[in-house]
Amino acid sequence: MKRSSQDSGSRSIPEDRKLYVVDSINDLNKLNLCPAGSQQLFPLEEKLQDISTDSGNGSRSLFLVGLIIVLIISLALVSFVIFLIVQTENKMEDVSRRLAAEGKDIDDLKKINSIIVKRLNQLDSEQS
Repeated sequence: MKRSSQDSGSRSIPEDRKLYVVDSINDLNKLNLCPAGSQQLFPLEEKLQDISTDSGNGSRSLFLVGLIIVLIISLALVSFVIFLIVQTENKMEDVSRRLAAEGKDIDDLKKINSIIVKRLNQLDSEQS
């Protein structure tokens, strides 16, 4: 059996793309965009090239939209981390101030304690 060049070319094209081209031609006929007598059938390869270039642009725009979404999310996360760092720094400053104040209070209590002990020792020595 002889195979024509059109048959061998159509075998290398996936089945769903063949159906898409046929459906597109049928839709054009239904809408009367192509007069019935002057219907020109484009080779399948040309139709598929048109389809593949359109889908390439769509995937690029989809990639760009995805990239923009990822950048916005990462910006939000970085802002949140910076906010947490600032809040943590403020809390640490509060804690260090409290510790410094308590340290001063402890030093004051030690001084008062030593004064009381000296006074008690003096009173003890006077009574003896």
